[in-house]
Amino acid sequence: MATTRTAHTVWQGDLLKGSGIVSFDSSGIGDQPVTWASRAEQANGRTSPEELIGAAHSSCFSMALSHALAGAGTPPARLETKAEVTFQPGEGITGIHLSVRGEVPGLDEQGFVAAAEDAKKNCPVSQALTGTTITLSAELA
Repeated sequence: MATTRTAHTVWQGDLLKGSGIVSFDSSGIGDQPVTWASRAEQANGRTSPEELIGAAHSSCFSMALSHALAGAGTPPARLETKAEVTFQPGEGITGIHLSVRGEVPGLDEQGFVAAAEDAKKNCPVSQALTGTTITLSAELA
């Protein structure tokens, strides 16, 4: 069964001086302010599209990796994933680096790295971001 999640943004003003509010409609987790400065300079308590993509990518990747590891008989005790999304004004998103550190009883480093590479390639957010360079570093704790 397909699901649809929604969010919306209300933006006021021009790009450089304006601001917006991103609302997470499906989850109801609240509203977050967004500005050009939070995207291209310092966050200063505001979010950006790249941070939101990073949140989506790190959580999706973690789910895909957890599922693959459990399916192979080595469920993880813990996965910690960071997604660093690089934005260059005038160019756009120039890359995403995923780093994952895992506690996976019964699995060696080589097996973990292979599973992480597969999750990077196959998680739905990675697939949606085809055309963006996605790199990975993976290690066991």
